[in-house]
Amino acid sequence: MITIKEITSKETFAVRQPVLRKGKPIECCVFEGDDLESTHHFGLFEDEDLIGIISLFDKINTIFAAQNQAQIRGMAVLDTHQKKGFGEALVKHCETYCNENQVALIWFNARTAAVGFYQKMSYQPVGEAFDIKDVGEHYLMFKKL
Repeated sequence: MITIKEITSKETFAVRQPVLRKGKPIECCVFEGDDLESTHHFGLFEDEDLIGIISLFDKINTIFAAQNQAQIRGMAVLDTHQKKGFGEALVKHCETYCNENQVALIWFNARTAAVGFYQKMSYQPVGEAFDIKDVGEHYLMFKKL
């Protein structure tokens, strides 16, 4: 059975590290703002096993005019469970949460390899690719809700 529920920032590390920070120390898994009351972390569980994560930050990007924005960070699904719809389920869960909380726009920095995945869910890239140190090439992407 698949369930998505809110988890702590520390619980995300079990997926953040092997997928997003492979081979790096656990300290690299801590994101600024992880433990703010306004930040929400969601885990996707297959039975009792955490196999996917996504974090939603209350953060404004001044490129966008919308007053109520949220930033997705740390979206990851364990390698053994990718390409099965779990990543899409996590993003849709965040969209539902944002709709219920009057958030008008979701934005994030997507790894170049993930741009197509997000475009299938109507997210649009903005501008040119840019490099995030020690992580790789990314595109700013967004979707108005």
